[in-house]
Amino acid sequence: MQHPLLQSLEPEAHPNIPELRIGDTVRVHARIVEGSRERIQVFQGVVIRVSGSDKTAGSNFTVRRVASHGVGVERTFMLHSPRIEKVEVLRHNKVRRSRLYYLRGRTGKAARLKEVGK
Repeated sequence: MQHPLLQSLEPEAHPNIPELRIGDTVRVHARIVEGSRERIQVFQGVVIRVSGSDKTAGSNFTVRRVASHGVGVERTFMLHSPRIEKVEVLRHNKVRRSRLYYLRGRTGKAARLKEVGK
């Protein structure tokens, strides 16, 4: 049983973010502010890390994608950030680890993950 003051500080669940698992291929729609303009930027990649539980305010997740010329790009998003418009889960992959840092050293077919159910 938590103190009512502590319960009031817990963030509410974001309605447009489904439950994320390690290895999911996701498409994150994030708001970007450029000067006085605001636009939505899409970042698609594999979730390689989820830090904290869904209930904590400081929880975040890291998404990795391979950009042009084989350069890997990773972005960490705060789970309860108002800058996240929505997160789409495109596919669930089968993984046996909680951190997929080994994908950083792999390129091409070696960096593939098997989809769940296949």
